[in-house]
Amino acid sequence: MPRRHVFLRSASVSRPAGPLPGGPYGGPRDAAVPGHTARGAVDRRPPEDEAAGLEAGRLQAGPLFRDETQQEPMPPNPAPQPAPQQEPGEPPQKKRAGRDLRAAIGVGVGLGAVVVAALFVVKAVFVGVIAAAVVVGLWELTSRLDEKKGIRAPIVPLAVGGAMMVVAGYVWGPQGAWLAMALTALAVLVWRMAQPPDGYLRDVTAGVFAVFYVPFLATFVALLLTAHDGPWRVLTFIILTVISDTGAYAVGWRFGSHKLAPRISPGKTREGLAGAIAFAMAAGALCMHFLVDGGLWWQGLLLGLGAAVSATLGDLGESMIKRDLGIKDMGTLLPGHGGIMDRLDSLLPTAPVVWLLMVVFVGSH
Repeated sequence: MPRRHVFLRSASVSRPAGPLPGGPYGGPRDAAVPGHTARGAVDRRPPEDEAAGLEAGRLQAGPLFRDETQQEPMPPNPAPQPAPQQEPGEPPQKKRAGRDLRAAIGVGVGLGAVVVAALFVVKAVFVGVIAAAVVVGLWELTSRLDEKKGIRAPIVPLAVGGAMMVVAGYVWGPQGAWLAMALTALAVLVWRMAQPPDGYLRDVTAGVFAVFYVPFLATFVALLLTAHDGPWRVLTFIILTVISDTGAYAVGWRFGSHKLAPRISPGKTREGLAGAIAFAMAAGALCMHFLVDGGLWWQGLLLGLGAAVSATLGDLGESMIKRDLGIKDMGTLLPGHGGIMDRLDSLLPTAPVVWLLMVVFVGSH
């Protein structure tokens, strides 16, 4: 009996009143928890009961860190909304183009009317139209280079030399165009010497590139005009380029699924290229047979093929330039089209191809 009394007394002393420290997550663990004794016996509860006890202790003790707050339960995933139902008789929804098609068509028709009127009234007037387009295109190109890259290609010798290059090609032929190009490049080198030498090589390199890219390629349109049926040759050149772009857009927009050059122009597809070639070859056969003196339909097929390929490459080339500059359009002069350079991108590289094939097929006069 006295021995039992001593045991109870030691037990009451060994267990302090209140919760014991050292519980999980800083929570309480007292002697009332089953399996815990004053002599430090190990808790032998099943794992699931122990986990429940730990969670209960954590909730009683509060958050471990000061910024730990009670998280609200995540809402369940919303049920997928059904696609909008199309009303009976409503036309099916179609893809939307990236530009204002009404403005683009209106501006295109207006430009075409001006070009055709100048082409068949007086040849010299059409040469002036080419020269004006070259000057505006050079201004757009050099302005974007300055704004985005800090490249200051001298616009004055470029504009004057570019316009004179077109006139020289019309008056003196290919030799005049080559001579005017060389003089214009030399004028760019000399003009830039009046400024500090920093960036000289960069600026004159861009200037010489602009000389070749815009006025020199445009000179081949003036060379087409020098033939006795020059207006019809120029009209064939314009028709082939426009039809190529139209075929690429129509077929690619409707059937395009395989990208042609996704890193350069994500909108272009292989199906669009096939459409451009098919449309241009058909138009070439018709134009060579009905518009060009001495032309044959099979020559038009080859002419259309060359025009479609060169127009596509020209479009990709300008897309490469615009991606490097980080811009969408070269300018805003033409609503729905961008700038002049955005319309010359396909025409410029196509002009020498059409001129060369015309010379091979029917001669230069």
